[in-house]
Amino acid sequence: MPVTATTPDPRTVGRSRNLLDPGFELTLRPMRYPAFYERYRDAIKNTWTVEEVDLHSDVADLARLSPGEQHLIGRLVAFFATGDSIVANNLVLTLYRHINSPEARLYLSRQLFEEAVHVQFYLTLLDTYLPDPDERAAAFAAVENIDSIREKARFCFRWMDSVEDIDRLESRADRRRFLLNLICFAACIEGLFFYGAFAYVYWFRSRGLLHGLATGTNWVFRDESMHMSFAFDVVDTVREEEPDLFDDELERQVVEMLEEAVEAELQFARDLCGEGLPGMNTDSMREYLRCVADRRLVRLGFPARYGATNPFAFMELQNVQELTNFFERRASAYQVAVEGSVSFDDDF
Repeated sequence: MPVTATTPDPRTVGRSRNLLDPGFELTLRPMRYPAFYERYRDAIKNTWTVEEVDLHSDVADLARLSPGEQHLIGRLVAFFATGDSIVANNLVLTLYRHINSPEARLYLSRQLFEEAVHVQFYLTLLDTYLPDPDERAAAFAAVENIDSIREKARFCFRWMDSVEDIDRLESRADRRRFLLNLICFAACIEGLFFYGAFAYVYWFRSRGLLHGLATGTNWVFRDESMHMSFAFDVVDTVREEEPDLFDDELERQVVEMLEEAVEAELQFARDLCGEGLPGMNTDSMREYLRCVADRRLVRLGFPARYGATNPFAFMELQNVQELTNFFERRASAYQVAVEGSVSFDDDF
Protein backbone atom coordinates (compact mmCIF):
# COMPACT_ATOMS: atom_id res chain seq x y z
CA MET A 1 0.00 0.00 0.00
CA PRO A 2 1.45 3.41 -0.90
CA VAL A 3 2.17 5.85 1.89
CA THR A 4 -0.31 8.74 1.88
CA ALA A 5 -0.99 11.77 4.02
CA THR A 6 -3.26 9.69 6.28
CA THR A 7 -1.32 6.41 6.23
CA PRO A 8 1.65 6.20 8.64
CA ASP A 9 4.96 5.35 7.04
CA PRO A 10 5.71 1.80 8.28
CA ARG A 11 9.37 2.69 8.69
CA THR A 12 8.50 5.22 11.40
CA VAL A 13 5.87 3.27 13.33
CA GLY A 14 6.91 2.74 16.92
CA ARG A 15 9.38 5.64 17.07
CA SER A 16 9.23 9.41 17.20
CA ARG A 17 9.08 11.01 13.79
CA ASN A 18 11.72 13.52 12.75
CA LEU A 19 11.08 16.81 10.98
CA LEU A 20 12.40 15.56 7.62
CA ASP A 21 10.83 12.09 7.73
CA PRO A 22 8.75 11.50 4.59
CA GLY A 23 5.01 11.94 4.94
CA PHE A 24 2.48 14.68 5.45
CA GLU A 25 1.44 15.05 9.07
CA LEU A 26 -1.96 16.73 9.42
CA THR A 27 -2.75 17.01 13.13
CA LEU A 28 -1.72 19.95 15.27
CA ARG A 29 -2.41 18.08 18.53
CA PRO A 30 -0.33 16.90 20.17
CA MET A 31 1.92 19.70 18.94
CA ARG A 32 5.44 18.44 18.23
CA TYR A 33 7.00 21.79 17.32
CA PRO A 34 5.22 24.56 19.26
CA ALA A 35 8.00 27.06 18.51
CA PHE A 36 7.04 26.98 14.82
CA TYR A 37 3.44 27.70 15.76
CA GLU A 38 4.58 30.73 17.79
CA ARG A 39 6.53 31.93 14.76
CA TYR A 40 3.28 31.82 12.80
CA ARG A 41 1.42 33.79 15.49
CA ASP A 42 4.17 36.41 15.61
CA ALA A 43 4.07 36.80 11.84
CA ILE A 44 0.34 37.58 11.95
CA LYS A 45 1.13 40.59 14.18
CA ASN A 46 3.53 41.81 11.52
CA THR A 47 0.90 42.52 8.86
CA TRP A 48 1.30 45.46 6.50
CA THR A 49 0.01 46.36 3.05
CA VAL A 50 1.55 48.05 0.04
CA GLU A 51 -1.11 50.77 0.16
CA GLU A 52 0.51 52.07 3.37
CA VAL A 53 3.72 52.99 1.53
CA ASP A 54 3.75 56.57 0.19
CA LEU A 55 6.09 56.88 -2.79
CA HIS A 56 5.05 60.38 -3.88
CA SER A 57 8.12 62.16 -2.52
CA ASP A 58 10.38 59.57 -4.15
CA VAL A 59 9.47 60.78 -7.63
CA ALA A 60 10.94 64.22 -6.92
CA ASP A 61 14.00 62.64 -5.31
CA LEU A 62 14.66 60.48 -8.37
CA ALA A 63 14.96 63.60 -10.53
CA ARG A 64 17.67 64.93 -8.19
CA LEU A 65 19.90 61.87 -8.39
CA SER A 66 23.14 61.83 -10.33
CA PRO A 67 23.40 59.56 -13.40
CA GLY A 68 25.39 57.05 -11.35
CA GLU A 69 22.78 57.01 -8.60
CA GLN A 70 19.97 56.64 -11.13
CA HIS A 71 21.80 53.66 -12.64
CA LEU A 72 22.09 52.11 -9.17
CA ILE A 73 18.38 52.52 -8.48
CA GLY A 74 17.45 51.09 -11.87
CA ARG A 75 19.55 47.98 -11.26
CA LEU A 76 18.25 47.64 -7.71
CA VAL A 77 14.57 47.65 -8.61
CA ALA A 78 15.33 45.24 -11.47
CA PHE A 79 16.71 42.78 -8.94
CA PHE A 80 13.72 43.31 -6.65
CA ALA A 81 11.40 42.52 -9.56
CA THR A 82 12.46 38.86 -9.61
CA GLY A 83 14.20 38.14 -6.30
CA ASP A 84 11.14 37.39 -4.20
CA SER A 85 9.60 35.26 -6.94
CA ILE A 86 12.58 32.88 -6.66
CA VAL A 87 11.99 32.72 -2.92
CA ALA A 88 8.25 32.09 -3.29
CA ASN A 89 8.78 29.30 -5.81
CA ASN A 90 11.17 27.50 -3.47
CA LEU A 91 8.70 27.82 -0.61
CA VAL A 92 6.03 26.00 -2.57
CA LEU A 93 8.12 23.49 -4.49
CA THR A 94 10.57 22.45 -1.76
CA LEU A 95 10.10 23.70 1.79
CA TYR A 96 6.35 23.11 2.13
CA ARG A 97 6.80 19.74 0.48
CA HIS A 98 9.50 18.32 2.76
CA ILE A 99 9.24 19.99 6.19
CA ASN A 100 6.89 17.48 7.81
CA SER A 101 5.26 19.58 10.50
CA PRO A 102 1.79 21.13 10.32
CA GLU A 103 3.00 23.90 12.65
CA ALA A 104 5.84 24.73 10.26
CA ARG A 105 3.48 24.63 7.28
CA LEU A 106 1.26 27.20 8.97
CA TYR A 107 4.25 29.52 9.11
CA LEU A 108 5.27 28.74 5.53
CA SER A 109 1.73 29.56 4.37
CA ARG A 110 1.98 32.90 6.09
CA GLN A 111 5.44 33.47 4.61
CA LEU A 112 4.08 32.83 1.12
CA PHE A 113 1.50 35.57 1.70
CA GLU A 114 4.28 37.93 2.79
CA GLU A 115 6.33 37.14 -0.31
CA ALA A 116 3.25 38.00 -2.40
CA VAL A 117 3.04 41.38 -0.62
CA HIS A 118 6.73 41.96 -1.37
CA VAL A 119 6.19 41.15 -5.05
CA GLN A 120 3.30 43.63 -5.10
CA PHE A 121 5.49 46.27 -3.43
CA TYR A 122 8.23 45.82 -6.01
CA LEU A 123 5.67 45.92 -8.83
CA THR A 124 4.45 49.24 -7.44
CA LEU A 125 8.04 50.45 -7.19
CA LEU A 126 8.71 49.69 -10.83
CA ASP A 127 5.47 51.29 -11.97
CA THR A 128 6.39 54.43 -10.01
CA TYR A 129 10.13 54.62 -10.66
CA LEU A 130 10.09 53.51 -14.31
CA PRO A 131 7.10 55.14 -16.04
CA ASP A 132 8.43 54.21 -19.47
CA PRO A 133 6.89 50.83 -20.49
CA ASP A 134 10.04 49.70 -22.31
CA GLU A 135 12.21 50.39 -19.25
CA ARG A 136 9.78 48.46 -17.06
CA ALA A 137 9.77 45.52 -19.45
CA ALA A 138 13.57 45.45 -19.42
CA ALA A 139 13.60 45.49 -15.61
CA PHE A 140 11.20 42.55 -15.40
CA ALA A 141 13.44 40.65 -17.83
CA ALA A 142 16.57 41.39 -15.80
CA VAL A 143 17.39 37.72 -15.24
CA GLU A 144 17.78 37.33 -19.01
CA ASN A 145 19.47 40.60 -19.95
CA ILE A 146 21.50 41.94 -16.99
CA ASP A 147 24.64 39.90 -16.38
CA SER A 148 25.04 40.66 -12.67
CA ILE A 149 21.43 39.72 -11.89
CA ARG A 150 21.56 36.66 -14.13
CA GLU A 151 24.61 35.41 -12.21
CA LYS A 152 22.76 35.74 -8.89
CA ALA A 153 19.85 33.75 -10.31
CA ARG A 154 22.21 31.09 -11.62
CA PHE A 155 23.79 30.82 -8.18
CA CYS A 156 20.33 30.29 -6.64
CA PHE A 157 19.32 27.61 -9.10
CA ARG A 158 22.69 25.83 -8.89
CA TRP A 159 22.41 25.31 -5.14
CA MET A 160 18.63 24.97 -4.81
CA ASP A 161 17.41 22.99 -7.82
CA SER A 162 19.12 19.73 -6.81
CA VAL A 163 16.09 18.69 -4.73
CA GLU A 164 13.38 19.45 -7.30
CA ASP A 165 13.35 15.85 -8.53
CA ILE A 166 13.14 14.33 -5.03
CA ASP A 167 9.64 13.25 -4.02
CA ARG A 168 10.61 12.01 -0.55
CA LEU A 169 13.69 12.56 1.60
CA GLU A 170 14.41 8.85 1.96
CA SER A 171 18.19 8.83 2.27
CA ARG A 172 20.87 10.71 4.14
CA ALA A 173 22.05 12.14 0.81
CA ASP A 174 18.54 13.45 0.06
CA ARG A 175 18.35 15.19 3.43
CA ARG A 176 21.75 16.78 2.96
CA ARG A 177 20.63 18.11 -0.42
CA PHE A 178 17.53 19.54 1.25
CA LEU A 179 19.66 21.17 3.96
CA LEU A 180 21.84 22.83 1.34
CA ASN A 181 18.70 24.14 -0.37
CA LEU A 182 17.36 25.52 2.92
CA ILE A 183 20.68 27.10 3.92
CA CYS A 184 21.07 28.71 0.49
CA PHE A 185 17.50 29.99 0.76
CA ALA A 186 17.98 31.47 4.23
CA ALA A 187 21.64 32.45 4.52
CA CYS A 188 22.44 33.46 0.94
CA ILE A 189 19.26 34.72 -0.74
CA GLU A 190 17.27 36.19 2.12
CA GLY A 191 20.26 36.63 4.42
CA LEU A 192 22.86 38.04 2.01
CA PHE A 193 21.42 39.11 -1.36
CA PHE A 194 18.52 41.00 0.17
CA TYR A 195 20.66 42.43 2.96
CA GLY A 196 23.02 43.79 0.34
CA ALA A 197 20.07 45.41 -1.41
CA PHE A 198 18.82 46.88 1.86
CA ALA A 199 22.19 48.58 2.39
CA TYR A 200 21.78 50.60 -0.82
CA VAL A 201 18.29 51.66 0.23
CA TYR A 202 19.45 52.83 3.67
CA TRP A 203 22.39 54.64 2.12
CA PHE A 204 19.90 56.79 0.20
CA ARG A 205 17.78 57.21 3.32
CA SER A 206 20.80 58.36 5.34
CA ARG A 207 21.09 61.22 2.84
CA GLY A 208 17.43 62.18 3.18
CA LEU A 209 16.38 60.56 -0.11
CA LEU A 210 13.71 58.03 -1.17
CA HIS A 211 11.80 57.87 2.11
CA GLY A 212 8.98 55.82 0.59
CA LEU A 213 11.39 53.17 -0.64
CA ALA A 214 13.04 53.05 2.79
CA THR A 215 9.70 52.72 4.58
CA GLY A 216 8.55 49.80 2.46
CA THR A 217 11.99 48.22 2.60
CA ASN A 218 11.99 48.37 6.38
CA TRP A 219 8.79 46.35 6.50
CA VAL A 220 10.17 43.90 3.94
CA PHE A 221 13.33 43.71 6.05
CA ARG A 222 11.36 42.79 9.15
CA ASP A 223 9.57 40.03 7.23
CA GLU A 224 12.81 38.70 5.75
CA SER A 225 14.49 38.65 9.15
CA MET A 226 11.66 36.50 10.49
CA HIS A 227 11.83 34.22 7.44
CA MET A 228 15.53 33.74 7.97
CA SER A 229 15.11 33.07 11.69
CA PHE A 230 12.45 30.45 11.01
CA ALA A 231 14.66 28.67 8.48
CA PHE A 232 17.56 28.64 10.93
CA ASP A 233 15.20 27.20 13.56
CA VAL A 234 14.44 24.38 11.11
CA VAL A 235 18.18 23.80 10.65
CA ASP A 236 18.63 23.73 14.44
CA THR A 237 15.84 21.19 14.80
CA VAL A 238 17.32 18.93 12.13
CA ARG A 239 20.74 19.23 13.77
CA GLU A 240 19.24 18.10 17.09
CA GLU A 241 17.32 15.20 15.53
CA GLU A 242 19.92 14.05 12.99
CA PRO A 243 23.34 15.34 14.09
CA ASP A 244 25.17 12.96 11.75
CA LEU A 245 24.11 15.16 8.81
CA PHE A 246 26.27 18.03 10.11
CA ASP A 247 29.73 16.76 9.33
CA ASP A 248 32.90 18.33 7.93
CA GLU A 249 31.68 17.85 4.36
CA LEU A 250 28.48 19.81 4.99
CA GLU A 251 30.50 22.60 6.60
CA ARG A 252 32.82 22.67 3.58
CA GLN A 253 29.86 22.93 1.23
CA VAL A 254 28.18 25.68 3.23
CA VAL A 255 31.39 27.74 3.36
CA GLU A 256 31.84 27.27 -0.40
CA MET A 257 28.22 28.34 -0.91
CA LEU A 258 28.64 31.53 1.14
CA GLU A 259 31.88 32.37 -0.66
CA GLU A 260 30.13 32.03 -4.02
CA ALA A 261 27.22 34.13 -2.78
CA VAL A 262 29.55 36.91 -1.65
CA GLU A 263 31.27 36.92 -5.05
CA ALA A 264 27.95 36.98 -6.93
CA GLU A 265 26.70 39.87 -4.82
CA LEU A 266 30.04 41.66 -5.21
CA GLN A 267 29.67 41.42 -9.00
CA PHE A 268 26.26 43.05 -8.56
CA ALA A 269 27.89 45.78 -6.43
CA ARG A 270 30.43 46.51 -9.18
CA ASP A 271 27.55 46.89 -11.63
CA LEU A 272 25.64 49.22 -9.31
CA CYS A 273 28.51 51.36 -8.00
CA GLY A 274 30.80 51.59 -11.02
CA GLU A 275 33.87 53.60 -10.03
CA GLY A 276 32.24 54.46 -6.72
CA LEU A 277 29.66 56.87 -5.35
CA PRO A 278 29.99 59.18 -2.31
CA GLY A 279 29.71 56.88 0.70
CA MET A 280 29.03 53.75 -1.35
CA ASN A 281 31.60 51.76 -3.31
CA THR A 282 32.65 48.22 -4.07
CA ASP A 283 35.31 48.07 -1.33
CA SER A 284 32.88 49.02 1.45
CA MET A 285 30.23 46.67 0.08
CA ARG A 286 32.78 43.83 0.01
CA GLU A 287 33.50 44.35 3.71
CA TYR A 288 29.80 44.54 4.51
CA LEU A 289 28.97 41.36 2.59
CA ARG A 290 31.79 39.47 4.27
CA CYS A 291 30.58 40.66 7.66
CA VAL A 292 27.06 39.44 6.88
CA ALA A 293 28.40 36.10 5.60
CA ASP A 294 30.37 35.62 8.81
CA ARG A 295 27.24 36.19 10.87
CA ARG A 296 25.31 33.64 8.83
CA LEU A 297 28.06 31.05 9.28
CA VAL A 298 28.25 31.62 13.02
CA ARG A 299 24.46 31.35 13.32
CA LEU A 300 24.67 28.00 11.53
CA GLY A 301 27.24 26.77 14.04
CA PHE A 302 30.31 27.14 11.80
CA PRO A 303 33.40 29.35 12.27
CA ALA A 304 33.47 32.80 10.69
CA ARG A 305 35.27 32.87 7.35
CA TYR A 306 36.38 36.48 6.87
CA GLY A 307 36.68 38.28 10.22
CA ALA A 308 35.04 41.34 8.64
CA THR A 309 33.29 44.26 10.35
CA ASN A 310 30.25 46.26 9.25
CA PRO A 311 31.37 49.53 7.56
CA PHE A 312 27.82 50.93 7.31
CA ALA A 313 26.77 52.59 10.56
CA PHE A 314 23.65 53.93 8.82
CA MET A 315 22.21 50.41 8.67
CA GLU A 316 21.43 50.23 12.37
CA LEU A 317 20.54 53.92 12.64
CA GLN A 318 18.02 53.97 9.83
CA ASN A 319 16.36 50.72 10.85
CA VAL A 320 15.84 51.78 14.46
CA GLN A 321 14.34 55.11 13.34
CA GLU A 322 11.82 53.59 10.95
CA LEU A 323 11.03 50.66 13.23
CA THR A 324 10.03 53.07 15.99
CA ASN A 325 7.77 55.02 13.62
CA PHE A 326 6.16 51.79 12.40
CA PHE A 327 5.18 50.61 15.87
CA GLU A 328 3.97 54.03 17.00
CA ARG A 329 1.65 54.29 14.00
CA ARG A 330 0.31 50.75 14.07
CA ALA A 331 -0.52 50.80 17.77
CA SER A 332 -3.32 53.30 17.17
CA ALA A 333 -4.25 52.65 13.54
CA TYR A 334 -4.67 48.89 13.26
CA GLN A 335 -6.82 46.19 14.80
CA VAL A 336 -3.90 43.77 14.95
CA ALA A 337 -1.80 44.94 17.86
CA VAL A 338 2.00 44.58 17.77
CA GLU A 339 3.45 43.54 21.09
CA GLY A 340 6.97 43.14 22.41
CA SER A 341 10.22 44.49 21.03
CA VAL A 342 12.35 43.71 18.03
CA SER A 343 16.12 43.98 17.70
CA PHE A 344 18.09 43.49 14.51
CA ASP A 345 21.54 44.12 15.95
CA ASP A 346 22.73 40.59 15.21
CA ASP A 347 21.34 40.43 11.70
CA PHE A 348 23.52 43.00 9.95
